[in-house]
Amino acid sequence: MSSEHSPLVFSGMQPTGNLHLGNYLGAMRNWLKLQSSYRCVYCVVDLHAMTMDFDPQQLAKASREVAAAYIASGVDPQRSVIFVQSGNSDHAELAWIFNCVARVGWLNRMTQFKDKAGKNSEKMSVGLYTYPVLMAADILGYRATHVPVGDDQKQHVELARDIAQKFNNDFAVPGFFPLPEPIITGPATRVMSLRDGKAKMSKSDPSDYSRINLTDDADTIALKFRKAKTDPHPLPGSEAELEGRPEAANLIAIYAAFQEKSRQAVIDEFGGAQFSTLKNALADLVVAKLSPIADEMRRLLGDQAELDRQLREGANRAREISGPIMDEVRRVVGIGR
Repeated sequence: MSSEHSPLVFSGMQPTGNLHLGNYLGAMRNWLKLQSSYRCVYCVVDLHAMTMDFDPQQLAKASREVAAAYIASGVDPQRSVIFVQSGNSDHAELAWIFNCVARVGWLNRMTQFKDKAGKNSEKMSVGLYTYPVLMAADILGYRATHVPVGDDQKQHVELARDIAQKFNNDFAVPGFFPLPEPIITGPATRVMSLRDGKAKMSKSDPSDYSRINLTDDADTIALKFRKAKTDPHPLPGSEAELEGRPEAANLIAIYAAFQEKSRQAVIDEFGGAQFSTLKNALADLVVAKLSPIADEMRRLLGDQAELDRQLREGANRAREISGPIMDEVRRVVGIGR
């Protein structure tokens, strides 16, 4: 088997609640840049969303909304493969094969399961526990070489590398699967809550004021930034002064990301000013960037039949990539048809 694999990017998001500023800055905006240089496969990972309690009708609706957000943000269905994960059964089949390759000790080290399960690990679904194995199948089913992720998902990409290496060794097929590399970029890769600068911006936070949703209107965005938690001191004059000021660091990082400037450049612009000055500028900037996305999402969701057609076409293109790989996998492991 050749150890050379054509560069390919894979990434995806769960359809669980409204997409927010963190999803856009931490993922989708970077996807736009990658699609100009790589073959890209971008998936709505609805099977992952089933690992926690879910509403079946809401799951289908949210899957369309996330796909619409991808396209509205600029991910081009003609250049990149965009589809819903359950539209390609190769993901689930490869995940089972990888369940038989991965080791319990590896999964026991996954910190995200511990974070989500807390003291209730015995009551959690098996799916949540084996979630990282399905993620490995998502990636390796396309022989992806690069995976743009937030830093909290980096451990899962490392697991995918371990599974790929063990599969290659166990079945004496050197280089069959690539060892994917995580891509973590940008000054606001990890966008924090507007209510707590030490917590990641999240769809699951009970307070809607903790996040800027992609579908928020201009007045709501401005209000959320006005109410964003800050400290009583003026904005710092250097990056060193951000130490111990997580809320200030978060707002500066968001502004820097949207302006594609360094944090120091933003500090040079606003250093010594009151937070209200930065918040007003930030609201204007975010509204200008997100309003066209929200408008395009509404247009796409207004024609559900056309959106579903595009997603079916994307799933067909995804299977064109994964199908031959899965044929080889089945032959290698002895379940060829």
